[in-house]
Order: sequence, then structure tokens, then C-alpha cells
Amino acid sequence: FTLNLIVAFIPAAIIGLATHSYIKAHLFNPLFVAVALIIGGFIILLVERFAPAPRIHHVDDMSWKDALKVGVAQCFALIPGTSRSGSTIMGGMMFGLSRTTATEFSFFLAIPTMLAATLFDLIKHMHLLHPEDIHMMIIGFIAAFISGLVFVSMLLHYISKHTFKGFAYYRIVFGALVLWYFWP
Repeated sequence: FTLNLIVAFIPAAIIGLATHSYIKAHLFNPLFVAVALIIGGFIILLVERFAPAPRIHHVDDMSWKDALKVGVAQCFALIPGTSRSGSTIMGGMMFGLSRTTATEFSFFLAIPTMLAATLFDLIKHMHLLHPEDIHMMIIGFIAAFISGLVFVSMLLHYISKHTFKGFAYYRIVFGALVLWYFWP
């Protein structure tokens, strides 16, 4: 299982490092994010409609190739307005993972991915940090981790009985509102 997390982490780490500056400079704007939100919503609807029947029902049954496919799907999350969990869950479902397995693996994959991204930004902006800020960062990390665990538990329970269509509609409506608000 740990090997699968490492394999899934590698594609986004490589592509993220290679494209970080370009993405920050050119793609972080409200109109781009709005369009990505809308497109992502439609992709969720398409995956919910056309994903193949699941062949993998537990994260321990995933091969390294399955993990690599989810890792490649995670690369789409480098696009601002694209959900990391959404891209990995939808990718996992398209590659034969059950909804709950894809969701569970996605949230395990979030740990090394977000930790690496946070450390990258901390190192890059170390000159802006003050020693007295460290304890607040630790408290924030612990609070985010605990609330994340609670949310994942609730989401896994929810998706065991529902689809992701509600999230898709939310993305489409929210993206349309952002597009309307920021349209020149």
C-alpha cells in the first residue's frame, strides 16, 4: 500500500515542480478558475454516467499500475480550479476503482502530496517566516488534520449511498457565478 502511494505521488511531484512557475504566473486568475470549475463539474457528471463497473473494491487490491494511473489523474489538479480529490477520485473510478476505494485512496494520497506542496512553499518562502509563527502553523496543521479526518469519515459514509452528482452541480453553479462576477 505504501509503495502505491509513492508511485501515485511521483507524477504530480515531477510535473508540479516542472510547471509550478508557469502555472502561478499564467493560470491563477478568476476566469480560468471559473472555467475549470465548470468543466470539472461536467467531467464528474460524465464519469458518474460512463465509468466502467468497478473491479477493485479495496485499496489493498490495487496494483502499482492502478496507483500510477490515479497519480497521472492527480496531475490535472495542478490546473487552478481543479480539485485534487476530484481528479484522483474520478480518475480512479474511470480506471476501475469503486467509488469508496477511489475516495479512500485519494485521501491517503493527499497526505504526501499536500505535505510536499506545503514543504515546497515553506522552503521557498522561508525568509518570510518568523520563529514565533511556527507554533501557530503547528496548531493549524493539527486542526486541519483532525477536521480532515472527520470530513473524510463523513464523506465515505455519504458516498457509500450517493453519487458525486451533487458536487458536480455545485461546481457548475459556483463556476458560473464566478465567471459572471469576474467577466470583463
